[in-house]
Amino acid sequence: MAKQDYYELLGLKKGASDDDIKKAYRKQAMKYHPDRNAGDKAAEEKFKEVSEAYEVLKDPQKKAAYDQFGHAAFQNGTGGGPRSGGAGGFGGSGFDFNFSGGAGGFGDIFSDIFSDFMGGGSRGRSQSQARGSDLRYDTTITLEEAFLGASKTVSFRRNGACPKCAGKGGDKKTVCQRCRGSGVVNIRQGFFATQQACPECGGLGYIVANPCHFCGGSGVAAENKTLEVKIPAGVEHGTRLRVAGEGEAGLLGAPAGDLYLYISVAKHRIFAREGRDLSLEFPIPFATAALGGNAYAPLIEGGRLEIKIPKGAQPGARLRVKGRGMSTLGSGSRGDMLLDLQVEVPAKLTARQEELLREFDEESSKSGGSKSFFDRIFG
Repeated sequence: MAKQDYYELLGLKKGASDDDIKKAYRKQAMKYHPDRNAGDKAAEEKFKEVSEAYEVLKDPQKKAAYDQFGHAAFQNGTGGGPRSGGAGGFGGSGFDFNFSGGAGGFGDIFSDIFSDFMGGGSRGRSQSQARGSDLRYDTTITLEEAFLGASKTVSFRRNGACPKCAGKGGDKKTVCQRCRGSGVVNIRQGFFATQQACPECGGLGYIVANPCHFCGGSGVAAENKTLEVKIPAGVEHGTRLRVAGEGEAGLLGAPAGDLYLYISVAKHRIFAREGRDLSLEFPIPFATAALGGNAYAPLIEGGRLEIKIPKGAQPGARLRVKGRGMSTLGSGSRGDMLLDLQVEVPAKLTARQEELLREFDEESSKSGGSKSFFDRIFG
């Protein structure tokens, strides 16, 4: 089922102001909060939805991405976000919504707005500034690199800490007189007491009297970043690796977001991956299939392994070689190698080979060997 528009969830129209968004969320959160709707699963789900909407619309960067791309801004591989080899931004699943009350979830949203009502006291935004946005980077590796592990160089563009002010946004900071450094102001509406970001300092708790001219007082500036990322052995197609603190820098020295590296494993020319196992089509000569013998199979780590072919091996039979498959992520063990036998029938025969095969056919008939298809049907 398609997700409902975030603005509609909050009863707003696109372009609503920050104050309107906060007021609308406060109203909806009060209505659907689990404490007021004990045992009501529908209300609990609604509360999660409006909290998710507020999490996006309260953040200027996430809101800008949503206004441009809608829900696609936060879906894998869509929404104008960075593609493989590109810079990070809003694309893919760079944002994980956590509804368990942890950092970034509705627990933080709710306590920001209702801290007095819930008995949590005043908690200034200056003590819990929003971290920077997460970034996504897509990269493709070979099956051999997935087996052995690899080190990849990734280059992208991001907002890093301003090099001129070291992310501080400027100097000569003075405590905001309106909120007295807390970053929030209390608003009472009858029985309820709520909080909102101080309009004087924007929730920072202080005023920068001399803002940095390079970053405009934000503490962040665009930069090119290059990292060496280690990819562990055994990763699978679609694995997501987290590189902590390498996302967008937070405003005015707030913690940076994370970089998420999404792994694609390229198709191999010989091997196919089946979980921890590796399979391949393994051609053997007709004579080897009939008489048995030895053949050599390639290995993913390089080199080859001698394989014993049993006498009378049939086309399509699968031989299992223990411990010669893929590496297992986080373990020193390996899967198996699976050989799907393909019996090679020679396209051209010498006169002597034809003579021998005719003798073989005649001998098989005399000895009551295996019947032909037509013999089995009509015999």
